[in-house]
Amino acid sequence: MWTVDDRVWKIVPINRDRRLNVEGRKVYTKTVIRSFKDLEVYKEGYELAIIVNREVNKLPIFEKNDLGSQMRRCSKSPPANIAEGWAKRRFPKEFKRHIDSAIGSSNEMEVHISMARDLGYWPKDFCNKLIQRYIYLGGKLVNLRDKWKTF
Repeated sequence: MWTVDDRVWKIVPINRDRRLNVEGRKVYTKTVIRSFKDLEVYKEGYELAIIVNREVNKLPIFEKNDLGSQMRRCSKSPPANIAEGWAKRRFPKEFKRHIDSAIGSSNEMEVHISMARDLGYWPKDFCNKLIQRYIYLGGKLVNLRDKWKTF
């Protein structure tokens, strides 16, 4: 756990909507996607951006304008690119270009978080859990890019 502004943030994987059927097998339920805000990858990316932007304030003053600034911009990129790609989804190349940018920013965040961890600015367990969530986000983005016609 990591405290932020008198609140406790738990870095845990997001809840996947699955249920067990009568035979005890997992059944995934489908939700109607009407907007980019309904996409699981958008929700995860947005939540991660909020966490990172709140935690950047705990960096040392000399890093707030360097590593902190880069982390703030980079963390906001995946949800923004997902939203823009969604608006251009009828053009496959444009859609995939924006999803690729989101994947790149997700990978970049892994590097920045590792740097904050290795420099001792953020706790190791917090960083490791955050990195796992960015890896999860990147995997979901790759699936979205590769199977975009079926979502």
